[in-house]
Amino acid sequence: MGAYSRTFSLNAIAALILKFPLFAYLVGFFEDFVISTIKTGPVPRHVAMIMDGNRTYAKRHRLPLKEGHFAGANALVKILEVCYKIGIEHATVYAFSLENFNRPKEEVDTLFGLLRDKLKLISEYEDSYARYNKVCIRIVGNRSYIPEDILKDLEFIEEVTKTSSTKKVLNVCFPYTARDEITYAIKSIAKKRVAGELQNRDEITTKTIESNFYFGDDVPPLDILIRTSGHTRLSDFLLWQCSTDCTIEFPEALWPDFGFVSIVSILFKWSYYKTLQIEELRMRGKEPQIQDTVVPVLLKELPQPPPIATVS
Repeated sequence: MGAYSRTFSLNAIAALILKFPLFAYLVGFFEDFVISTIKTGPVPRHVAMIMDGNRTYAKRHRLPLKEGHFAGANALVKILEVCYKIGIEHATVYAFSLENFNRPKEEVDTLFGLLRDKLKLISEYEDSYARYNKVCIRIVGNRSYIPEDILKDLEFIEEVTKTSSTKKVLNVCFPYTARDEITYAIKSIAKKRVAGELQNRDEITTKTIESNFYFGDDVPPLDILIRTSGHTRLSDFLLWQCSTDCTIEFPEALWPDFGFVSIVSILFKWSYYKTLQIEELRMRGKEPQIQDTVVPVLLKELPQPPPIATVS
């Protein structure tokens, strides 16, 4: 408990210091410098987050449970701002699992209402965060479980943030599990097969399955999956998407404490190792390609030799 109280005290002191304009300016300058540095290297296109730790945060700080969820929602807005500034196109969050319906009804209702209200807050008006910054919000999951009044509001949010002139997308998985998504894809493919849209079963490939997910086929591959609070499990989230060329991180910080330093350290690490991977691929593949392909092409492009002539 002593360590938690010290952490809480440090956070309180830091919050107090940041209220001074000079410190706020210096922190903003530092953050912009770090973001600019990350942008010089490889940048992930798709980052997903399991926002774990809201309940533990509330218990540690002796707060009502809903206050923990409020703190987590505020942390999400800050993390999204960093991601989009860096150039990440798709941010995906695990907002509500189908397994969460086993929680007390009061907590489930709080989560549903909080999600709707927070999304409305960042998208309701022209100068709201999502619409001003052209962030497209998409609800990803089994919509049959969402109450009709909340679903109506969520579909309105999707509609008002839909734009073709942006690459910034927030995928909100709500309610969602990977097994349910895979089941949904299989059922969709079976219906298409019966309807004659798929003529042969050999047409069914991994790409076919992916295009029938809740996400659709216009989402880039997953680069980084982050789960906070130190729990090393995926909780049935994006099991298919994180199976290939995806970095999985399990930081110890609770989600409400997951801030700027936490996210940029993960992005720096990913960018560094991605750079090494690119350099290794270049060292392995570029030279044989030049020898085998480029040289013959260049020879073919040479002009024909002049006719033979003698001075005699």
